[in-house]
Amino acid sequence: MNKRFPPLRLHVAMVLYALVWWVLLPVVIIYLRLRARKDPDYGLHLAERFGLVTARLHHPVWVHAVSLGEMRSATPLIRALLAQGERVLTTHFTPAGRREALREFSSEIAAGQVQVVWVPFDMGFAYRQFLRRFAPKYGLVMEIEIWPRMIMACRAGGVPLFMCNAQYPQKSFDKDMAGWGLRAALTGGFAGGFVKSALQAERFAAAGMDNIHVTGELRFDQPIPQAQLDAAERSRQGLTRGRPTFTLTSVVEGEDAIYIDMIRQTKDAFFVYVPRAPERFDAVAGMLTEAGLRFARRSEVLDAQLHADDLPEIDVLLGDSMGEMYFYLSLCDRAIVGGGFVTKGAHNIIEPLALRKPVIVGPHIWTIAYPAVEAIAAGVCHNVRTEADLLAAVTTPVAVSEARITAFYAEHAGAVERTLAALPLALAGHPAPDGAVDASGGDI
Repeated sequence: MNKRFPPLRLHVAMVLYALVWWVLLPVVIIYLRLRARKDPDYGLHLAERFGLVTARLHHPVWVHAVSLGEMRSATPLIRALLAQGERVLTTHFTPAGRREALREFSSEIAAGQVQVVWVPFDMGFAYRQFLRRFAPKYGLVMEIEIWPRMIMACRAGGVPLFMCNAQYPQKSFDKDMAGWGLRAALTGGFAGGFVKSALQAERFAAAGMDNIHVTGELRFDQPIPQAQLDAAERSRQGLTRGRPTFTLTSVVEGEDAIYIDMIRQTKDAFFVYVPRAPERFDAVAGMLTEAGLRFARRSEVLDAQLHADDLPEIDVLLGDSMGEMYFYLSLCDRAIVGGGFVTKGAHNIIEPLALRKPVIVGPHIWTIAYPAVEAIAAGVCHNVRTEADLLAAVTTPVAVSEARITAFYAEHAGAVERTLAALPLALAGHPAPDGAVDASGGDI
């Protein structure tokens, strides 16, 4: 384990962590029940949260993708693993991630090649059950999910657990390295990592991880659903009426006022407005109404095939659906990626770039440092610093050629191939469980 966190101190921290989980378990269950009022899937298959699941696969490759974004980034890698003859178990915490896996791999699930379940609660006994039933060959944890019991149980059970498509954002790294943070200590508990860039490799190594491989960003290889592109082509004229069009993606709470004010000040343009979370759809509709904007909800004006007929004259389409981002992006000339005007940071800029759409993003990009820094340097992403800069970027956009975006995208693609090539090396080089981990991985 990480030498910055002595075994005794780690053992004490893990005991306290386990006690907190037992004390708060009723609260966690109540939380899921409350979430189930808006999304019933939160309340389904509760036994899986305790590792009590019928394993239809034995010795699969285990991919943990907590939610929708992680699942989408994992999809091309999972497809490549299946093509090699592997069977794949996916785990998720949110219904959005689970539903995406069920939709994307429906035929493989029916054929017995893929199984989709909830990730267990981070408790020792739950992971013992989970690992005993599935006996995974190895685990791939997408992005930077760090769950102590997951890590400890895998090391104690001899299951190599790797971070995959991983990055260590600067703010998180600085915070974890400033003291004796458990997150940094547990980083060394992974069998290794497949990380997005050389800079990320340096950060993970400083935190105590060994067996690191630079493989790039898997989202550059994710599939693009042609049906959504075709639907956008059918609907574009009826929606936009030939006006310059901007799609705002993954808009989060706290920045709506900025974007709505920008829309109000922009003349002769059309906007697609897609909130980050479905529970915000109604609230954003209320804000657009209050602002006096002419808008319509996607659910009310587009049929199931995303075809627009006899549309009212609107200036904003509210994207109140999940899983249709490529449709919304295909409608626009330029994308504005949300999250950048709040300190929690901006979201994925790769999806619009995949469609050769120039990107505008707010000042806070620490969450997407890679590839945002590279995209800004390449001139395919405009990092605006203020609300005035945002308005100027929309009213007088800087020209960006499709060829420039294509060249940038080609330069950064290929992470699936690099990950597949690195897997045998990583598996050969992963460390065996040590006494410190066993001592701190006991059950409570």
